Parts: sequence; structure tokens; C-alpha cells
Amino acid sequence: MGIVQAPKPLAGPNAGPVAVEIVVPVYNEERLVESSIRKLRAYLDASFPFSALVTIADNASTDATWERATGLVDQLAGVRAVHLEEKGRGRALRAAWSTSGAEVVAYMDVDLSTGLDALLPLVAPLLSGNADLAIGSRLVFGAKVVRGTKRELISRVYNLIVRTTLHNKFSDAQCGFKAIRSELVKDILPLVEDNGWFFDTELLVLAERNGLRIHEVPVDWVDDPDSRVDIARTAMDDLSGIARLVWSFFRGRGMAGADLLSAGVAPPDELVRFARVGIISTVAYVTLFLLLQGPLGALVANVVVLVFTTIVNTVMHARFTFAARGPFLRRTQFLGAGTVLVTSVGLTTLALLLAHAVSPNSLLTRVAAIVIGTGIAALVRFCLLRAWVFRARNALPSPAHYPKETLR
Repeated sequence: MGIVQAPKPLAGPNAGPVAVEIVVPVYNEERLVESSIRKLRAYLDASFPFSALVTIADNASTDATWERATGLVDQLAGVRAVHLEEKGRGRALRAAWSTSGAEVVAYMDVDLSTGLDALLPLVAPLLSGNADLAIGSRLVFGAKVVRGTKRELISRVYNLIVRTTLHNKFSDAQCGFKAIRSELVKDILPLVEDNGWFFDTELLVLAERNGLRIHEVPVDWVDDPDSRVDIARTAMDDLSGIARLVWSFFRGRGMAGADLLSAGVAPPDELVRFARVGIISTVAYVTLFLLLQGPLGALVANVVVLVFTTIVNTVMHARFTFAARGPFLRRTQFLGAGTVLVTSVGLTTLALLLAHAVSPNSLLTRVAAIVIGTGIAALVRFCLLRAWVFRARNALPSPAHYPKETLR
């Protein structure tokens, strides 16, 4: 992990086993690190009811940040410092969290943009066992945020993209104020690939995907006008990370060991997700049918298009509707997809034959018939997929049904 400067032990009421370790990742912050760490340590000693350790995680600074950090370790009790030879905020957090002996590990930005009074509401649900991971949010009711229009717009657009593509429920992916129960770090961190700024988002998405309970805390947050973040570069890295996660989930990746999961019921919004996939599939089906029914004929075009859309549809349902674990196209899933295909072909063929009998030359009648046929087939498909192919024991439990005893 590089160089580690051990802390002086805490004395008085804060002595004893460390309940919370707060990691402050830094890179070339010689200007700010000393004043911020002193302010944080003073707040913890005066106002925080749990024993807490502050860790300065220096990721390859090239200025005097490391010297300032080691000076603080010598001067203040309850402060340690870690130096890494490679740059990356995620890398720094990974190294510090993985070696922590505290019950809960947290982190905050060195500029202390987040009000320190939010620290207790952040970690209390984790220490009590009522949540597994907690995040500060600038986008929920009760938050008070001071920042420029440009940064506000970028933040909201980014979180909208994340929610749209990854279907998460948390509101603010990149607020620099998070905490997680230490016993879960060993299970979740190996799944996180990013070592930079996207680390936050990936951690949260994977935690939610694995059924961990996420608690959001509204925060008071003041933007640092001297932020060192390269917005353009960070935006490109984030979009690349989102694309990587989408592809990873499509292949069934991103799941921790079975001991993290409970055999609960399927998520309550399953029908909503099924409907979203169904609408996309229906639009694709009708479009391809209209393109192919001329050269191939209605019945042949129907079969060709259904083969294609059934494969895509089943893959999407496996990943996004039922959150099935493991590789796609196991024997049961293969047989299920085949049964769904045969059922869909039968129903839509019957609908096309009826349409031809009613109005042989009417394209509108044919389109109406296949829409009705695919609608009926969709109901049958849902029952088959839900009850047989991706039955509840393979589904990811929603946080509402997740027993906290499983993670103790």
C-alpha cells in the first residue's frame, strides 16, 4: 500500500476501539490539507459521540502534501497518513478502507465542502445496523447547496444519465461524502474496477445491485471555486465507466458472493421494468416487420423478426427485469426462450391469418393484428419467464425485503 504513518492513540472519552475511520483522499493539496484536517479533528474531538480516526490518503502528490500530512500525524492524536505511488481517488480509498479496523469507513473531500454536522446522520444508521452504505446527497429535500450554475447543471445531467442507463434509485452519485460498513468492504470493493473519480458511482451501483441498503442524507454543501477536478476529462471517464457497467451487467457480471444475498421475493417494480423492455421490443418488432414483410411475405417476416426480437428481449429481461444471476443461456433459460418463441410465433401467426381473412390487402389491419398478438404473447411471456425461467430464487432482492441479519 505504500508508506503508512501510524496514528498517535486517542485519549479521554474517544479512547478505545475505533468506531469510524474517515478517509480524506488528497492529491497536491499542500495549500489546504493542514487547515482542513485540523478543523475535522477538532470537530470530532468536540462534537462527535463516537471514537474516530482520520486518515489522510495521499495518492502520488508531487508537492509538499505528504510532508504536511506526516507533520499532522506527529502533532495530532487520531490522525494517520497513507502514501500511494499511483494517482487515483478510488485507489486511495480502496487502499485505506481495505486495511481499516473500524466498524464503519467513510470519506470526505479535503475542501470540507460538506457541512460536518452531517457526519453523525451519515454513520449512525450504519453503526446501528439499519443501513449498509450511506451517502450525502445534494439533490434531495433538505439539502442546501451553494455552487455555480455550470456545476449544478453538470451534476444534475450526470445523475440523470446514471439513473436512465443503470436504473439506480439513489439520487447523488458523486457527492464526496460516503460511508460503508467495514465488513462489507471485502465483498464489494473487488467488484469495483475504477480507481479514479468514477469509483463512487460504480461502488453505489454495485452495492444497490447486490441488495445493500443505501441511506441518503441531505447535506449542506458549498462548492470549492478552486477545485482541481478536470471537468471535461472526468466527464469522459464517467461516460466510459457507465458504458462499461452496462456491458458488464448485460453479461451477468457485478454480483458478489451468494452470502451477500437473501432468497427474498422479486423486486416490486418488476412489472414496470418488464413493460419498459416490452415497449422497446414491440417498437423494434413492428419496425422490422414493416421493413421485411414486403420482400419476405407477412408470415415469413413474422418468424424472422420474432427470432431476433425474442433473443434480444429475453437477454434484456434477464438483466434488467429479473436481475438474474450467472451467465445467460443456461439450459433452463435456453428452453424457456425457445418456448417463448414458439408461443409468440403461434399467437402472431394466428393474428396475421385472422387479419388476412378480414382484410387481405390492408397493411393497417396487419399491423393492428400483430400488435394485439404480441400484446397477448407478452402476458404469456411474463408468466413463463417469471414462473419458470427467472424464478424468484434467481432474482435480486430489493432493499425493502433485505434482512439486515444477513450482513451481520
